[in-house]
Amino acid sequence: MSNIIDRVEKLRSFMKEHNQSAFIVVSSDPHSSEYVADCWKSREWISGFDGSAGTVVVTEEKALLWTDSRYWLAAEKALAGTGFELMKDGLCDTPTITEWLLGNLPAGATVGIDGTVCSIAEVKAWNEELSTGDIHVDASCDPFATIWEGRPAIPLGMAEMFPVEYSGEEAAGKIERLRSFMKAKGVEGMMVTMLDEVAWLTNLRGNDVEYNPVLVAYMMVTAESATLFIKEEKLTAEIKEYLASQGISTAPYDAVWEHLSAYSNGNILINPARCNRAVLENLNPATAVIFNDSPVAAMKAVKNSTEVKGFENAMLCEGVAMVKLLYWLQNTVGQEEITELDVDSKLTSLRAEEPSFRGLSFSTIAAYGENAAIVHYEPTIEENATVYARGFLLLDCGGQYTGGTTDITRTIPLGVLTDEEKEGYTRVLRGHISLAMAKFPKGTCGTQLDVLARQWLWQAGENYLHGTGHGVGHFLNVHEGPHQIRMNNMPAHLLPGMTVTNEPGLYKAGRFGIRIENTMIVKPFCEGEFGEFYALEPLTLCPIDKTPIVPELLGDDAREYLNKYHAMVFEKLSPYFNGEILEFLERACAPI
Repeated sequence: MSNIIDRVEKLRSFMKEHNQSAFIVVSSDPHSSEYVADCWKSREWISGFDGSAGTVVVTEEKALLWTDSRYWLAAEKALAGTGFELMKDGLCDTPTITEWLLGNLPAGATVGIDGTVCSIAEVKAWNEELSTGDIHVDASCDPFATIWEGRPAIPLGMAEMFPVEYSGEEAAGKIERLRSFMKAKGVEGMMVTMLDEVAWLTNLRGNDVEYNPVLVAYMMVTAESATLFIKEEKLTAEIKEYLASQGISTAPYDAVWEHLSAYSNGNILINPARCNRAVLENLNPATAVIFNDSPVAAMKAVKNSTEVKGFENAMLCEGVAMVKLLYWLQNTVGQEEITELDVDSKLTSLRAEEPSFRGLSFSTIAAYGENAAIVHYEPTIEENATVYARGFLLLDCGGQYTGGTTDITRTIPLGVLTDEEKEGYTRVLRGHISLAMAKFPKGTCGTQLDVLARQWLWQAGENYLHGTGHGVGHFLNVHEGPHQIRMNNMPAHLLPGMTVTNEPGLYKAGRFGIRIENTMIVKPFCEGEFGEFYALEPLTLCPIDKTPIVPELLGDDAREYLNKYHAMVFEKLSPYFNGEILEFLERACAPI
């Protein structure tokens, strides 16, 4: 606690030197990553709160942390005695950060923010909102470069090649496709700042960020050159030779700023939502900036046949581990004491039996009973429920395998269920199946399909507040775009080769949570008088428990789909089992 108080005072001294009345500390890195390396965990360092979401505001007299309901309990514990005040984001009586700043700072004040870890769009939004009170935003300084003693260095994990036998396309081919797009749009240069886009474009992988097999790097692509800005000690001679063969030169990571200031190609494409403000500040003032979404994201989202095969192999490995886990649960719960963390540990050990397993794709959510009503709950040593032979266990998990990335959720009945639990499960399952059965014309986006997953819940006056589906990277980030399936408008079209999750849910505070998720792939369906139509096919291979189903709520079409899905699961997974576990799989996949 004394360390936190001291750190805040150091920040206040920095603010005073730079004439700043407040400083905003966000939870991001220079590449807008979902997970950040230790060297950019400034919000955690200044506050002591280590949740994945939160924003700190420090003024001369106040220190505040905004975070959402997932973390209120953990934040209260972490902030106790530090002088920080918890701002419960999402409550009606909790002001937004800008509302609070406008109400507590005088006109003419300056608010600091680190432009190296805040996007161009974010800084613009802060400026526009605070300017209504004549408050200025200064995004030119990183205080933690000076006040954070012992700050961890940028990760120096070694790069590894992701060969064409897994990627399906050489890096040179991807870069040429990008250049063709740029030429067609009149773009002369492009900054690639997202780590998964750099990894995909170069056919390199790494271990710089937890759960995401990426490297900390920038990339600049023009019609004549492609430059990778990276800590060069991360590159072996073999990888340097490979990059050179693909027309990619390398430069030190920090050399990106000098390169930007000397850039003279005329114009440059930058994604304002994902590119940090420092890139814009360091760019040659004579350069015209084209603000647009990254074309690399759209290219990466459409998987080629080799990538699809990699997903299929990864899902096979994941399916084998999941069946073993389900069998273990059936024979362990009620016989011996196990906890949520035991479930997590057991599943990780089962995955590790597969040689291609490289780690988790996100932190496992093993949530029993009422804990499952907390979306994205994660068990910890302090918060770790015992699992009993009743109610539901919600298991949302994923793995990184050499050829692909997985994301699956199963809601597992462990014993006696209430009628409310059974009905909720059936409605969620029917929504999952309704979306899985969708056939849709070319030009359809995920927002247009979202209602299919929600309709059976809506009929009961129920809903869920998270998205229904997101893209999944190919041995990359488990969450990728640009396409999503959700209620708010996401205009990116669903195209053949795109992976997307199908994960409706239902959460009732203090009682239970339900979610059923498969990773799907968009495939061509038919073409005729009304153009091209597409369909969704499941990649995930794992039984969906039939025990909680209320038959009269399921419907004949959903029953038929579930039986076909289970027949496929059994056909593909049964060769890997024998004896009692094969009998278990056969029962789990038996038609209803």
